[in-house]
Amino acid sequence: MLSDLNAMLSDLHELVRLESPSSDPMAVARVMDVVEGWARDLGATTRALPGGTRSLCFGMDEGGDARPLLILMHADTVWPTGTLDQMPWRQEHDRLYGPGTYDMKGGIVGAFHALRALGRQWPAGGIHVLLSPDEEIGSLSSRAHIEAAAHEARAALVVEPPVADSHNLKTGRKGTGGYWLTLTGIASHAGNKPAEGASAITAAAEAILAIQALARPDVGTTISAGVIRGGSAMNVIPERCAVEFDVRVSTLAEAERVDAAVQAWRPTDQRVGVDLTGGLNRPPFEQGEDTTRLYARARDIAASLGFTLGHESVGGGSDGNFTAPITPTLDGLGAPGDGAHAAHEHIRLDRWPAHVQLLTRLIQTL
Repeated sequence: MLSDLNAMLSDLHELVRLESPSSDPMAVARVMDVVEGWARDLGATTRALPGGTRSLCFGMDEGGDARPLLILMHADTVWPTGTLDQMPWRQEHDRLYGPGTYDMKGGIVGAFHALRALGRQWPAGGIHVLLSPDEEIGSLSSRAHIEAAAHEARAALVVEPPVADSHNLKTGRKGTGGYWLTLTGIASHAGNKPAEGASAITAAAEAILAIQALARPDVGTTISAGVIRGGSAMNVIPERCAVEFDVRVSTLAEAERVDAAVQAWRPTDQRVGVDLTGGLNRPPFEQGEDTTRLYARARDIAASLGFTLGHESVGGGSDGNFTAPITPTLDGLGAPGDGAHAAHEHIRLDRWPAHVQLLTRLIQTL
């Protein structure tokens, strides 16, 4: 087990030292080149898809009846180039720190060690790995490829990290989206002729109260105005104001209810113009029977390996949101740890090898 962990750490260090913010396609491509090399070493057929996604195929027989198993991973991180100077690769006892270790370069490395452990004995139908470049910014270029692959797959496994602290798998995720609201009023002098003005900031205040009031936390719907920009000077009735809203929903019905209400909203002062863009970016990953059955198989494998494995629905989205409405999907099969998008991002070295064994056996049995 120690030698396996050392090999995984060596591979992980190779990826983490290649910083790969979503905003830098060339940096992301350098990580993808390394991973594609690993795939070719295992005999995979690889190709670059439009938009930068890499397709890695292991033992897929296009003429056969069996459908492939789909594995989803992404090479981009939220961390800008230079983060390693402030958040260096370091090990403290059983925790390995560094940008992208937990989300999700540890998941990539674990998946490839699982694939190597198969000894090229691929399951019927083979394995289709999609490595995307833009998951952290909404998967705009990769979504179509992911959904197309899901339609061909018998199941999808997502090597995002498990739930922090509990290390549970993810069997549901909220749908995620956002709205960008720009309001255009009429500027005027705040002292001499205030009535001639139409305040975009006042309209924005109305919008924030009205749209946030659409939230229903009891059913998992949350709405937050996270950014507001407006005005030019204290003594000017503001002509422009922009607000950005984060929206998360547990069901498609809730997404439709919220969207209809947001689209219908108008300010009290009808002189203020409204420009609204956005909507649902990722559909809800609703926990269904097929996913529950996948989890039950993983739970039994974990028990045979000597650890307890639970499952949860979570608020954050992943590429699993795109596959779950199409094919049975199980998420959270990456490296255990904590600190996604935070300065204390790390993986748990005492737990990681067991989760790689879990993934290996899960692939073998599907």
